Amino acid sequence: MANSVTASSPVQLGYVSGVHGLQGWVKVFSYTEPRDNMLTYASWLVGSDGQLRKFEVENSRWNGKVMVAKLAGIQDRDESAELIGRGIFVDRVDLPELEHDEFYWADLIGLEVLTEDGVCLGRIEQLMETGANDVLVVRGDRERLIPFVLREVVKQVDLAQGRLIVDWMPDF
Repeated sequence: MANSVTASSPVQLGYVSGVHGLQGWVKVFSYTEPRDNMLTYASWLVGSDGQLRKFEVENSRWNGKVMVAKLAGIQDRDESAELIGRGIFVDRVDLPELEHDEFYWADLIGLEVLTEDGVCLGRIEQLMETGANDVLVVRGDRERLIPFVLREVVKQVDLAQGRLIVDWMPDF
């Protein structure tokens, strides 16, 4: 199963983590780096299971350590509470262009991971930021944590074929 990334695929930037106040503001958890990058988008697609609803972002800010946003059409706490747990997406065409050898995490999730000898280790389930380097969480016959270090460990990323080639021992 290849990763189905297209030019129009929405990309998840975070999710609604809670409500803020009584006037329809939502708390936002961001996956972007830096965290407040997602506040630069004028509209978000909010939802889950392929059911996305477009909202204009009327206002957004940091409230202490919490990012909050006011979405057009959400008037009170009850309406904002219905969005808790829903993903926040933007259209792929609105994302900045990447440099060579840069990838959006959303594009890597679901890729098949193969050793240089063609042994399938599984699929990328998620990525983790560790400080030193990002780590691929690969689920196959078991879970493997593989550092995302281009050229040393990750030899090739082929989004078109839906696979990633690594220099990694299958029993490790």
